[in-house]
Amino acid sequence: MQQLTDLKAILHSKRANIYYLEYCRVLQKDGRVLYLAESKNENNYWNIPIANTTVIILGIGTSITQAAMRMLATAGVLVGFSGSGATPLFMGSEIEWLTPQSEYRPTEYMQGWMGFWFDEQKRLYAAKQFQYARIDFIRKVWAKDKDLKEYGFCIDDDDIALAIKGFCQKIVEVKRVGDLLLAEAQTTKQLYKVAITRCGQKSFIRDPQEGDLANDFLNHGNYLAYGLAATTLWVLGISHSFAVMHGKTRRGALVFDVADLVKDAVVLPYAFICAKEKMTQQEFRQYLLQKMTEHQCLDFMFDQVKLQACKTFDKTAGEI
Repeated sequence: MQQLTDLKAILHSKRANIYYLEYCRVLQKDGRVLYLAESKNENNYWNIPIANTTVIILGIGTSITQAAMRMLATAGVLVGFSGSGATPLFMGSEIEWLTPQSEYRPTEYMQGWMGFWFDEQKRLYAAKQFQYARIDFIRKVWAKDKDLKEYGFCIDDDDIALAIKGFCQKIVEVKRVGDLLLAEAQTTKQLYKVAITRCGQKSFIRDPQEGDLANDFLNHGNYLAYGLAATTLWVLGISHSFAVMHGKTRRGALVFDVADLVKDAVVLPYAFICAKEKMTQQEFRQYLLQKMTEHQCLDFMFDQVKLQACKTFDKTAGEI
């Protein structure tokens, strides 16, 4: 039996597992968290290595016991309830995350975040830094990933280079967060066109309610990214309320800012590739989680949030 003191031994940024479960019961048995899938002839139990897990998403037909929740909280695992394929139930916009109750988390990151957050220009500066980091991550992932190259996602191609260069120029020029959001949305549309060209999805229109494979996989992948972002913020003790780009009163706010660091680089291209290959939701989920691990998405989120929280600003919102 694993000791309770060992459950947080693995840093959240280094944990390997995210679980999405359907039609099963999550329970505690013999000091372990298991999920039970019932069949006509037998019941099958599978172990969840909670010390090496960041997020558990409970989909259709699931239940969880109080004892299991207690162990998951002890291990610092986030738990969310969703609809089928990790599509959320709550207000159709986001998963309602249940965060382990613990006040023994770092204080310096929240204090650092609040040190700049109330200044509009400093928030804009932080938002711009997130966008530069987002671009660097696209360049890094698309330059080295063999699967992306196989499907024609080459970072030096003219349409990709033009989209990234144009976004960089806009980041420098914008004076308001609203303008930065607009520039970001325009760039993502350009990257959609890149993916459409490479994967032959000429009829694609981004609509979360459309129901085609590409849109479903984008929805699914985005919510996995939201799970990583929520984990990052909870571990660092930073409230999701203090966004630098998305609306300050929007549910999840800062979660969306942090998730955007990896969505274009990882979720977007693989959603189109997996749609082209007509993968199932489960196959896509396993493939994308493997890629998120391979490209150290969670590590990247931690590094970028900590970097912005620990910056020192002068009166004009520039770094000292």
